Amino acid sequence: LKSVTDFILIVGYHSHTETTLRYLQDALHGISRNIHLFLPYHHNQSISKIPKIHSLFHYIECIKEMGSADNSDTEVSEAAHKNLIKDGY
Repeated sequence: LKSVTDFILIVGYHSHTETTLRYLQDALHGISRNIHLFLPYHHNQSISKIPKIHSLFHYIECIKEMGSADNSDTEVSEAAHKNLIKDGY
């Protein structure tokens, strides 16, 4: 769980250096070492078939190619969606 938390916090940095990317890689290694704990909860027992977990392993290359992922959350659109739903009532 610590590795997942570390990954989430580090990936949200506004900018990255080689050092922060190493920290991110370390967190990924921690996730990899403990991924077997999640498998009993997935119907086909394969981690490569869980898109959200599989995508974690591509973050570093994406950050190197496209820059920080700090603005890639869905918080703004979710808040807008919540307001639109309430307006209907």
